[in-house]
Formats: sequence, structure tokens, C-alpha cells
Amino acid sequence: MVLDDAAFPIVGEGDEEPNDTFRKQLVGNAKAAIDAVDKLGYIDRNRVGVGGHSYGAFMVANLLSHSDLFAAGIARSGAYNRTLTPFGFQSEERSYWDSPETYYTMSPFMHADKMKTPLLMVHGEADNNSGTYPLQSERYFNALKGLGAPARLVMLPKESHGYRAKESILHLLWEQDTWLETYVKNRNMNEVKTTEEIKK
Repeated sequence: MVLDDAAFPIVGEGDEEPNDTFRKQLVGNAKAAIDAVDKLGYIDRNRVGVGGHSYGAFMVANLLSHSDLFAAGIARSGAYNRTLTPFGFQSEERSYWDSPETYYTMSPFMHADKMKTPLLMVHGEADNNSGTYPLQSERYFNALKGLGAPARLVMLPKESHGYRAKESILHLLWEQDTWLETYVKNRNMNEVKTTEEIKK
């Protein structure tokens, strides 16, 4: 079963900015989604994967770092260190200098030591989106690798923020299918042996 386009709203109340409680709301949203489909009897809640692109990838990395709800994740073309986007991002209008603790708390890079769940990262080597330069994935992957986290990085040549070449899309689908088959469908039968970077 695939739950596509699930809404994960992040809201503020009173004088509180939405991102002041980003992680708590994000994990709560994910748990609510899993609880809903589990109640319908559609899933094995021990074999749930999560994936996202761009801001969705950033959310995936945060979910895997701060919860144990998922068996594995797929993050494509994300931003993982918010200090590299210091003048705001998505619904965050404060700059890094206005609210450094928000940027730190929301950055998966800062919490790489908490990553224990298999994470497949994919990024276009020529991504020119100002918030998601390839450096974001490369540095985050290096942090995960240095800490021994179960991760794989795939860099797609000549691809920007969205992937267009038939070869890139077919390879992406193969990577995703293999990852989900290994670490979600056959969870506990397979262990992540290495942390590796693949450049196609």
C-alpha cells in the first residue's frame, strides 16, 4: 500500500511560530498517518517506509532521526543543514541570526548521530536550486558515513532539482525498489552492511 500526498501541516499557535515545534508536529503527523492506515488493517506497522523530495526529503531525514516509526527512508534532493539557507526557508521567515536555535534544531545534519534507520539519498549532480545544492546531500552523507549510519548516496549526473533523463529515472526507480524490498519488505532479514556513495 502507498499513502501518497499525506498532509503533514506544521502550524503555530498564539505567539508561537510554526517551526518552534516542528519536530514534535512532524512526528505526530507521521504517527497519526500510520495509526490511521493501521486501524484500517492495511499495513504491518513494523514495515513502513517513508520518502520525500526536496522539502519532503528534509522531513524524511528529520523523521528518521527523531522517531522509530519507519523501517527505512528515501530522501531525494533535500536540504539537511539549515544554516546553509540562513535567510529563511519554506514557511520560516526568520533569518538564522534571528533564531539560530530553530535552524539548529531543524537541521538533520546536526542530529546525524541519531540516525539509525536505513536512508537512501538521491541528488542531481547539477542541482541549481538555491536551497538544495548537491553540497547538502554530500555533507550530510559524509556525516552519516563518519558516524557509521546506514546510508547510501546516489548522485545523478547532469540532473538538476527534478530528474528528466530516462536513464536517471529508471535508475532512480531501481534504487528505490531495491531499497524498499531490502529494508522494508524484508526488514530484519537484511542488515545494512555498508555506508556507500554511488555516482552514476
